[in-house]
Amino acid sequence: MNVKRTIIPIIAIILASFNLRPVITSVSPLLGTIRDSLQMSAATASLLTSLAVLCMGLFAPFAIKLANRFSIERTIAYSLILIGMATAARFFAYSTWLMLLTAFLAGIGIAIAGPLLSGFIKQNFTNPSRVVGIYSLALVIGASLGSGLSIPLSTLFHTWQASTASWAILTVIAVFFWWKPIVKHPVDTTTSDTSSAEDNLKQLLTNQKAWLLTGFFGLMAFMFYTIMAWLPPIAEDMGYSKQEAGMMLTLLTVAQMPATFLVPILNSRFQHRAVWLVGCSSLELIGLLMLLFSLNPWLSSVLIGLGAGGLFSLGLTLPIDEAKDIKEASLLAAMTQSVGFVFAALGPFFVGLIRDFTGNFTAAIIGMIIIVMAMILIQMKIGNQKQPHINHVHIKKTTF
Repeated sequence: MNVKRTIIPIIAIILASFNLRPVITSVSPLLGTIRDSLQMSAATASLLTSLAVLCMGLFAPFAIKLANRFSIERTIAYSLILIGMATAARFFAYSTWLMLLTAFLAGIGIAIAGPLLSGFIKQNFTNPSRVVGIYSLALVIGASLGSGLSIPLSTLFHTWQASTASWAILTVIAVFFWWKPIVKHPVDTTTSDTSSAEDNLKQLLTNQKAWLLTGFFGLMAFMFYTIMAWLPPIAEDMGYSKQEAGMMLTLLTVAQMPATFLVPILNSRFQHRAVWLVGCSSLELIGLLMLLFSLNPWLSSVLIGLGAGGLFSLGLTLPIDEAKDIKEASLLAAMTQSVGFVFAALGPFFVGLIRDFTGNFTAAIIGMIIIVMAMILIQMKIGNQKQPHINHVHIKKTTF
């Protein structure tokens, strides 16, 4: 086994993944400060999360076209540059419109990079489940750093603008590493599959399993981004300080890590994905019920984090498992993420509206409980079966 060909793509995936969440999660602990500074309503402030997630859905279909034109590797690098520029621009975000613009541009970059990383994994590794576990873990670590360090960085730099902009440093590191070893030396690929991307997309759009996976991903992402955006304000409404509320979000993201890494590996080995899916959703459900009745939000954060971590990694793994080749993996990932993120974007926004209308989060938490119950029904329909595929794409894959 060529160690260099194994390690370099993995490091590239990790560094790229680190950049896909801090631009979103670094806002949540500072949401109250940002609202006061820019005089935002709760609904407008929720757009800082919802707008980015909405763009992640709306622009995901363009990922395949851009990859066909520039290559997967080069397109991912361009997307990282866009994310970095949007993040750095927050240093000058002294108006609401500019802050919203940074969320919009960062969302586009994430929308393009996300599905293509799934194709990149399918392209480079014969055992994608393990690599998806690493990819998912890197996403969670990036999210955790964004939420956990945003307040300390704000204190260090004396402004929330500098805190939210500082995450552009991760992009500089990722692009520097990604460009030379990956973009300049891409994996050679040839395909014997003569069907066009349009034909494959039409087949997916009429495939029941593809829509079940998309429905699951949408509900999972709805819950993930809603709780990431509003857990600190929910905790503050329960009487906890900003620091304690921020620590709860950090605890939630840290709790995601073991589940994010282990669940796709366990699912691949034991082949009972319905059990893992429903089990992770049940943890989220218990955590939400505890929040509803104001029972130990610290433990609730752990349970929701464990459930969300497992569901997120499974949401990334299933399209790769179901795809027969690189092209289909990217298309299915684009489909699930496109439709899924558009729906997910409604979550933080609706919670903000409900909070403005009712003056509390009770109705919003009940709504999230209903979402999780609907997700469990879809997971039971997805079942355990994996469709066997013969890979028609002949490439130099790395065994890992």
